[in-house]
Amino acid sequence: MTKEQNKKAPNLRFKGFTNDWEQRKLGDISKSFSGGTPSAGHKEFYGGNIPFIRSAEINSDSTQLFLTQAGLINSSAKLVSKGTLLFALYGATSGETGIAQIDGAINQAIMAIKVNKGNTYFVKSWFVKHKNHITSTYLQGGQGNLSAKIIKKLLIKLPTLEDQGKVSNLIAQVDKLITLQQRKYNSFRTIIPLMLANENSFVI
Repeated sequence: MTKEQNKKAPNLRFKGFTNDWEQRKLGDISKSFSGGTPSAGHKEFYGGNIPFIRSAEINSDSTQLFLTQAGLINSSAKLVSKGTLLFALYGATSGETGIAQIDGAINQAIMAIKVNKGNTYFVKSWFVKHKNHITSTYLQGGQGNLSAKIIKKLLIKLPTLEDQGKVSNLIAQVDKLITLQQRKYNSFRTIIPLMLANENSFVI
């Protein structure tokens, strides 16, 4: 193979960056853990002030359930802080990735990933890009579960931290623009039926 064929970097780069991207196992650049669920038979475990983040809420700034301190202590639920990378292991949301918007506790369906040798948003973007490959290759069982052990062995290509930061900032700006446009679209869909219901609202 030629040097160009061996190069572990995309063709499109930010100006001034030419180094190859380094391939590492996710487990080598991060620490990870999953949580648990307090017994539903103990009412005293629920209704407290600790947000209980479930897999469908990994990108949300609110939760439907809250744990008490007793629920946290008497279960395998684990605390995560805002900014932690969250990866959904089980069920309909398997393969979804988010960054915690709040401090809270997670259950066993979520893998919390604390990146210590890279940019969290860059790693999150890598997961988003490779979601289909990960789920189509590694989903197990009828419920569609992903193994945390397998996820930690996934190979990810990383540029320098400075390069990661520039890539992450660009993706974040695009994501923000998409979100703003989606909000405008949703508002438009809400307004149109009201306008059609009251033709007098049209002004020519």
